[in-house]
Amino acid sequence: MPDQTESCDFLKEPRLVVRKFLARPQHEGVGAIVRRSIGRFELKYLDPFLILDEFSVTSPAGFPDHPHRGFETVTYMLQGSVTHEDFEGHKGTIEAGDLQWMTAGRGIVHSEMPAAQGTQKGLQLWINLSSKHKMIEPRYQEMLSKDVAEAIKDGIKVRVIAGEALGTKSPIYTRTPTMYLDFTLKPGAHLQQPIPISWNAFVYVLEGEGIFGNTKSSPISAHHVLLLGTGDGLEVWNKYSKPLRFVLIGGEPLGEPVVQFGPFVMNTQEEIDQTIDDFENYVNGFEKARHWRSETGISLDY
Repeated sequence: MPDQTESCDFLKEPRLVVRKFLARPQHEGVGAIVRRSIGRFELKYLDPFLILDEFSVTSPAGFPDHPHRGFETVTYMLQGSVTHEDFEGHKGTIEAGDLQWMTAGRGIVHSEMPAAQGTQKGLQLWINLSSKHKMIEPRYQEMLSKDVAEAIKDGIKVRVIAGEALGTKSPIYTRTPTMYLDFTLKPGAHLQQPIPISWNAFVYVLEGEGIFGNTKSSPISAHHVLLLGTGDGLEVWNKYSKPLRFVLIGGEPLGEPVVQFGPFVMNTQEEIDQTIDDFENYVNGFEKARHWRSETGISLDY
C-alpha cells in the first residue's frame, strides 16, 4: 500500500494547480441558483468545456422550455430529482446519483424542472462538439445511480461517469474524448489519478477540503474550481478529519473556433445566425418545436 502522506513515483509529472477561484452563486433559468465555474467571466471556455454549473433549484423555479445546438450536456444529480422532457417525446426523471448524457447535436428543445419537494441539487457540464459532429442527430445516454461504475481502494471511492479510474471503466461513449470522475477520499487518503498529457483538466470541490497538486499547497474547500497545469496526472491528499469529495474532469481539446450565443454553440457567426433563423422558423432540426410545450411548462404557465 503506498504511503499515505508522501508522494511516490506512480506519476512522473503530477499536474499543479495553476489557477483557482470560488464559484459564487448567480441566477439562471427561472428562479434557479447556480454556482458557475467554467463559462463565467474569469474563464469563458476551457477547451472542450463550455460550462460547469452546480445548480440548486426549488419548485416552481427551474429551467423551462429552451433549445440547444452544437454541444452535449451532462446532468449528474447530487440531491433530489429533476424531470426532463423534450420535443421528441423523451421524458423521464433524473434521481440522485443518476446520469444523463445528452447530445444536442443539430437541435433539441427541452425542459428541466424539479420533480420533488425541497431543493434539488446537481451538476451540469456542457461539452463542445467538433465541427464535424455539431449537426448530428440528438441522442441520449442515461444511467441510473445503481448502474454507474464504482471502485473503492485505500480509502478512495470513485464513481466513474466517463473514462477510467482505479481500474474501472465507464460504458459511456464520449464523442469528444472526456473523463468525468466523482471522487470521495476518507481522512488520510492519498490519490494519484492519471490524465492524458494532451488533455485540459480541472477539479471542482463539492465537500470537505483537501490538498491538490503537491503537499506544500494550501488546503482548498468546497465550491472552488482548480485549473490544472501540464502533466500526466493529479495527486490529492485528504489530511483533514472529514471526507473530501470532488469531481475531476478532463477532455481532449478540439482546437476549433468557438462562437456562442446562449444555448447555441457553433464555429462561426454565420452558423450562429443560421441557427437562430432555423430555430425561429422551426426548420433544420427544430421542426417539432413549433407546436411543443412541456407538460411542466403548461402546468406552471411558463
